[in-house]
Amino acid sequence: MKYVTIVNRHYPPSPGITGEAAWDLAKHLIECHQITPIIIHISRNYHGGGAIRQPIGEIHSIRTIYKGENEGLKILAGFCDGLFLIFKTLLVKKGPVIVMTSPPLLPFWANWFFKLFQTKWLLWSMDLFPEGFVATNTISKNNLFYRFFQKASYTWSPQKIISLGENQANYLNKLYQKNLETIVLPCGVLINQEKDNQPPEWKKDDNKIYFGYCGNLGDPHSEDFLIDFIKHINPSEHHLILAIYGKKANKVLEFAKNIMGITILTNVPRAQLHFIDIHLVSLQAEWTHIAVPSKAVSSVCAGGAILFCGKKESDTWHLLQDAAWHIDIEKNINEEVKCFFENISIQAMQSKKHNAEILSQNLQTIMKNAYSQIANEAE
Repeated sequence: MKYVTIVNRHYPPSPGITGEAAWDLAKHLIECHQITPIIIHISRNYHGGGAIRQPIGEIHSIRTIYKGENEGLKILAGFCDGLFLIFKTLLVKKGPVIVMTSPPLLPFWANWFFKLFQTKWLLWSMDLFPEGFVATNTISKNNLFYRFFQKASYTWSPQKIISLGENQANYLNKLYQKNLETIVLPCGVLINQEKDNQPPEWKKDDNKIYFGYCGNLGDPHSEDFLIDFIKHINPSEHHLILAIYGKKANKVLEFAKNIMGITILTNVPRAQLHFIDIHLVSLQAEWTHIAVPSKAVSSVCAGGAILFCGKKESDTWHLLQDAAWHIDIEKNINEEVKCFFENISIQAMQSKKHNAEILSQNLQTIMKNAYSQIANEAE
């Protein structure tokens, strides 16, 4: 019997998207390679955009030291939870260890203890920390604590990187000052996703272009992009589906509540994503290479095009540009959005959606190849 150990804060039935990604990998290892995945995670529920699933694999759970909402205590708890996850891994691990990046600084602990105990490990890079703390203005890049943890996190390196894309891999190689072997595995790829045949109540046969923002509107995302987009909607030609949550959501919902051409929902099931023509996606410049672009990937896999507000250096644009339009987040967003609306048409939308269908197949191939490469690491 061969094994692979996966370490992450989230795992089903928690709906966090990183836990769902771990579950997808575990399922593939079991069904296609007869490899037993050892899952080490935190036992508690979290908000998230992933689907609700039943856990699979050999599960080892630990309890978090704090379940409240105080931001400072949450950061401290995450720091300690990461240490406890690594301790648990050293006790029960079998085969190589895949270390994800939640809780924050989990790779910091892995870097030191796996070096000490000569443990083979792979970094599966999702949201990156401590860089994410700087991106949220939680701490300054010049802060002594940040400089210590940033340096200590990259003093030694894993044997391989599992990255969200080639550009994130290049970013990590610069931090490690090495050219590490990389497995590219985009997050959010959907395979055999069920699709409702019956249109939902909000989708009318009215020859309009249906836009959608479905998911988290948090620190890595731009509420200004969404508000500027809403300003330019023509209700006779466009309709926007808003199903948002997160720390920036209320500002947008308050702005949008009395505007024609907008439907506000609590969520859009994945089986209905294909009824949206163009999905809105944003990534703040300072989060480039640091945050998971899963929503954009899932949108394309559902057959939709995307309007991406961010930097072209991001893997979101690098992977999905054939099915996308670009809004430069470092320019005047309002003017960029205005220009988009002046040029968008039914024909242009249909062309991008056709490209999305092709991209979806390519993304599935990339994911399956990545899974096979990971399976080859099992011991």
